[in-house]
Amino acid sequence: MPLQTYIPAEADLTSTGAAQAALHERAAAATRRRFGNRVFVRAVVEISNFCRENCAYCGMRRDHRALRRYRARHEQIAELLIHHRPASVTDVNIQAGEDPVAAREIALPLVQALRRKTPLGVSVCLGTLPPALYAALREAGADIYIMKFECADAAQYARFQAPGTLAERLRDIRLLAKSGWCVSSGFIAGLPGQTPGALLKNLELAWALPLCGCSVSPFIQSAGTPLAGSPACDPNRTLNAMAALRLMRPEWVIPAVSALNLVQKNGYRRGLRAGANLVTINLTPDDLRDDYVIYKRDRFVVTEERALAALAAEGLVPSSEGLAEFYRRQSPNGAATQTAAAAIPA
Repeated sequence: MPLQTYIPAEADLTSTGAAQAALHERAAAATRRRFGNRVFVRAVVEISNFCRENCAYCGMRRDHRALRRYRARHEQIAELLIHHRPASVTDVNIQAGEDPVAAREIALPLVQALRRKTPLGVSVCLGTLPPALYAALREAGADIYIMKFECADAAQYARFQAPGTLAERLRDIRLLAKSGWCVSSGFIAGLPGQTPGALLKNLELAWALPLCGCSVSPFIQSAGTPLAGSPACDPNRTLNAMAALRLMRPEWVIPAVSALNLVQKNGYRRGLRAGANLVTINLTPDDLRDDYVIYKRDRFVVTEERALAALAAEGLVPSSEGLAEFYRRQSPNGAATQTAAAAIPA
């Protein structure tokens, strides 16, 4: 377990002006020391928007009856990724709502095809699944499991109707790491009623978990959800949390999420200045993409052109080393050798 040399404080998460600039500059310097000017470039394909969960913040919640549901054909996605992926992409993330049918019938054969026919590293973000299906995906060749804990407060987790219970979510994160997966997680900044102290608890939980990386997503009001009329989040809270994550864990992979551009102009580039070292190009077919509404239909779609332009504008370059390859070079199971008891001091 790495020695913690930086302990985040509420003042860091609420900082603005010169204090915020100094925090972000420290985070950017820490990123450059560990990764140089190289940023991982991953593709995402969103294979299903069916979801059995009813998260109050997500536009794909099961009670959003007006949403047209879809499941992609794995042959269509395989053709796209095997023969038509952008040259800069080294890894792919297969993502869906909590849809075990899609995990079993689309994601699993897709992982098998990608492993046979490409050198791509493979991440999956498929929600809570039976242990046997986790094992089958791992055996098929997936490298990284993305499972976000969303909110570190168990009562708020329940109030927002996040998947299952927080205890169950954390149990599966630990199970995945113990089973040999590199696990990445994430949480939402700016949820209605979230105090700076509650946001800080997310950082503390991220430190305690056996993770290889973590994301911070800004809360965005989504039509068809109970939180559609809630106040917009402060983008600075998201960016400050990203910077704090970087200083807390210099070796982690931290994505610049596309939603940053929905809450602030040039938010995506600001994320790269605040410690992010992963960009994700959206390769979901056009006829499916508009219905994958975690946030809203007028989403900011990161194309290869947009991703490479953002990197160039910040003096960064795509990494020639893939994300999965990077993790394999680290200690066994990446950062998963941490123990759950390794919580940061209060």
